Amino acid sequence: MTLEYLAVPVYLSEMAPPHWRGGLNMLFQLVTTIGILCANLVNYGTQKLTPWGWRLSLGLAGVPAFLMTLGGFFLLETPNSLVERGQYEEGKRLLRKIRGTDNVQAEFDDLVEASEIAQTVRHPFRNILQTRNRPQLVMAFFLPAFQLLTGINSILFYAPVLFQSLGFGSNASLYSSVLTGAVMVIGSLITIALVDRVGRRKLLITGGIVMVLCQVIIAIILANKYGGERKLSKGFSSVVTVLICFFVLGFATSWGGLGWLVPSEIFPLEIRSAGQSVVVSVNLLFTFAIAQAFLAMLCGLKYGIFLFFAFWEAVMTIYVILLLPETKDVPLEEMVHVWRKHWFWSRILPALDVDTLQETNVNKNEVENGFT
Repeated sequence: MTLEYLAVPVYLSEMAPPHWRGGLNMLFQLVTTIGILCANLVNYGTQKLTPWGWRLSLGLAGVPAFLMTLGGFFLLETPNSLVERGQYEEGKRLLRKIRGTDNVQAEFDDLVEASEIAQTVRHPFRNILQTRNRPQLVMAFFLPAFQLLTGINSILFYAPVLFQSLGFGSNASLYSSVLTGAVMVIGSLITIALVDRVGRRKLLITGGIVMVLCQVIIAIILANKYGGERKLSKGFSSVVTVLICFFVLGFATSWGGLGWLVPSEIFPLEIRSAGQSVVVSVNLLFTFAIAQAFLAMLCGLKYGIFLFFAFWEAVMTIYVILLLPETKDVPLEEMVHVWRKHWFWSRILPALDVDTLQETNVNKNEVENGFT
């Protein structure tokens, strides 16, 4: 799975044209959420098949793994990869094929230029630490960290336990897990339809606001209606379930897929693989840490666990408003210009001059047109 998360977002970003890149990349999130929904349905269907139901549930996980392996044999290389390995004619031929037009010379020239610069970089991980790559490195850490600090994995992983603690029966808790999985699929479909129209920032900001509101309202309900001898009434239990569904919908339409899409777009070719590996490593680190701490935090903080995640959702929303530029419709090879036009990152990045143009993948005409 680590290799899938490392390769698939970058592969989709490199294959897709700029104006469709968001929607096509979000298909990765869609099939992931469909997989989660199917897993919940399998668990729900096999729970009463004692004593071997769990074996069937576990064994069926091999089916998608086999299909992914089989499908990998039919994938094409990306034009970026072919050009980087010196197969220029084949890369240009593939670019014409996937773009559906012969008018690809400008894009191909950008690929060749980016490839030539990438070949001069011998140590990508050392290169990513340079000041000119500081914005991308900061995003590579904070975007996956924030994605997990929404609390979504805690909700999905421990949904049965959470719903049981709210007074649902064991069957109802699994049913609720299926419900949240279905909401994830719906949210992914909404994002596919909107991401290339309204942009990444608006979806991230809107999703963050929705998640904050849902978490705060849930915390207020639990603080006043649940705990000690008090049990949630059916009415309030239903309200909490609906709020959790809206929370999941807010996540699925924002940080769920965009937390993978945006990092796969922002890195120049010479550090793209190194940057994506940082993203995946941070994601797995926070997945492990939050999974280990969640139950203890739930027991200690009780309703406060929702306020804890609401705080981080507010922080990440402010972070997007202030520090994340819009990447919609920007070709990958021209993404460097986005940072130089940003109000904050333009102050961090080193000044450009003619002697450093090749190193920063910007030509002289672009500098004279105001990209400095």
